[in-house]
Amino acid sequence: MATNNPAFKNPAFTQPNAMAVQTATASELQDMYNRPAAGAAAADRMTIEDTVVKSAIAFGILVVGAVAGWALGATMPALVFGAAIIGFVLALVNTFKKEPSAPLILAYAGLQGVFVGGISYIFEQTWSGVVLQAVLATLVVVGVTLALFASGKIRASKKATKIFLIAMVGYLVFSLVNVGMQMFGLTDNPFGLRGADIAGIPLGLILGVLCVIMGAYSLVLDFDFIQRGVQNRAPRKYGWSGAFGIMVTVIWLYLEILRMIAITRD
Repeated sequence: MATNNPAFKNPAFTQPNAMAVQTATASELQDMYNRPAAGAAAADRMTIEDTVVKSAIAFGILVVGAVAGWALGATMPALVFGAAIIGFVLALVNTFKKEPSAPLILAYAGLQGVFVGGISYIFEQTWSGVVLQAVLATLVVVGVTLALFASGKIRASKKATKIFLIAMVGYLVFSLVNVGMQMFGLTDNPFGLRGADIAGIPLGLILGVLCVIMGAYSLVLDFDFIQRGVQNRAPRKYGWSGAFGIMVTVIWLYLEILRMIAITRD
């Protein structure tokens, strides 16, 4: 719209002051440069370091629970298996929950720790030294898998994951059948079908080796989940999901190795 106001004909109003603009821009840039960088943690984003801390907390509670379970294994074994049942329920809740819950995950860690400690005590009384062997073997599997993943030599793939899921379903079906046979007295072997021999080799040993391989790949999936969460700037709370996944896999690995070593020494 046209105007006759003389002020709008003054070059001072019609042309911006270049020096003023440059000075303001430089000042703003310097101010932005001086501000502290907003890290992923400060922005409430998932980080490797934060997930490691969460995992350490969860495993710390697991160890405390294991110490309590070791004592209960000698005096009140029924409580040990009660903790196992409640821990299994919590595992299902945490697995299918849309968002991670730190209290539920830590409760799972404590209860599973009681079960792991109690069952370890029972095995140790029958096969002396088996617990230390199982712990060391588990640490080796976890350490080697982590090193290979960090170096990029092993990665999760769709095909391998599909095979892993099929194998897991088959293993779960076998485990349910085995437990059923033991409960109804269809086998007198303490390990059930796992104690049967195939060409002179205990079935439990063959299954144990396969479970260690599956457990190692499960760890790869856990590490991949954490890596993708960090890359995709997932919310910080999902670090608990990463910690939960690793803990479930490590507990499963330890129990399978414990049983496998016991079978070979039986």
